[in-house]
Amino acid sequence: MQFVGIDIASETHVFAVIDADGTVLVKPKPIAEDATGHSTLLAALAPPGEALVVMEATGHYWKNLFAVLAAKGYGVALINPLRTHRFQGESLERTKTDAIDAIGLARFGREKRPAATRLGSQASEDLRELVRHRDRLRQDFDDRVRQLHRLVDLGFPEFRRYVRTLDSMLATAILAEYPTAEAVAKATPRRLAKLRYDGRHAVGAELADQLIAAAKRSVGQHHGTAYRVQVRDVCQDLDLWRRRLAERDGDIARLLDDHEVGSLLTSIDGIGPGTAARLIAELGDPARFDSAAALAAYVGVVPALRHSGKRRPNRAAITAIGNARLRTALWMPTLTAVRRNPWLKAFYDRLRAQGKPPKLALLAAMRKLLVAVYAVAKARKPFVPKLAG
Repeated sequence: MQFVGIDIASETHVFAVIDADGTVLVKPKPIAEDATGHSTLLAALAPPGEALVVMEATGHYWKNLFAVLAAKGYGVALINPLRTHRFQGESLERTKTDAIDAIGLARFGREKRPAATRLGSQASEDLRELVRHRDRLRQDFDDRVRQLHRLVDLGFPEFRRYVRTLDSMLATAILAEYPTAEAVAKATPRRLAKLRYDGRHAVGAELADQLIAAAKRSVGQHHGTAYRVQVRDVCQDLDLWRRRLAERDGDIARLLDDHEVGSLLTSIDGIGPGTAARLIAELGDPARFDSAAALAAYVGVVPALRHSGKRRPNRAAITAIGNARLRTALWMPTLTAVRRNPWLKAFYDRLRAQGKPPKLALLAAMRKLLVAVYAVAKARKPFVPKLAG
């Protein structure tokens, strides 16, 4: 049996091969991330079934090589870098190189025999890519809103007394046409009132009069060309990003409708299409875990208790190990669920009645929500809550 360790990098990987006795069969050797490099690796390996390949999930750089090896029938174990780091620490290595890492991964495969990783379906992969793409679009959108916030504070700080949110279509429509207080003060009330911001609704006479009156006594002092250009550019960017976000939400909803587990998850009160898509994007099929407890441990909704000697704390923080992205995404759905979801609200209220702090009770509710997610994925049936009589 061969054990192959591959240290993944952006352009050049390094692989090494050892046998069941720990003898080095192939010394660490670099290969390029191209067809020639992949052919060199395949030529050095034993036939599928006689070799276990171990690599770390480094960014996105492993995906092409993983697909090539999996297509050839090789078992490939994707390992959390934290596991391999701690394994390497056992040998007290003081030097870190790509060659040493490749040998270390091969040794890890020989001693730990990790199970081969099975990637999710194409639908799960598409959802993952679209959800993360939407996150990046949302981050860009929020960056533009913060930029607009600064410009409005400089050019027309009173504007937000009348238009509360700068990310709204109403705000961008007005500011794109009248970017500073000086421009609003010179506006014709009738024209401003008739300005449409979503294709149907107009600003209205009342708001137009309020804005013009506020602009005439505004303390904003920055009305130059540089500020007007920036405000208009940012407003155009926000309109574009808003349309893109709506389009991506539509794409995600269509993919979710075609995903067996994803569509079933929306039967759980508190989990909407966006949260269901994110669960599938991060977890693949939740039923792949051995138990609901294993799923909760993967997400990181478990306590990290630290008892040592005389130190016996009554409470423990949650573990730092886990999927922080998913924990963050589940926080708001959990807050909503403990208010509107009857069975989860009853669970949360019971913990609070027992004197548990609010955040502890919310984390317990999040774990309970993950148990429901696992049950739906395992049974492949819509969720049916069991309420006390």
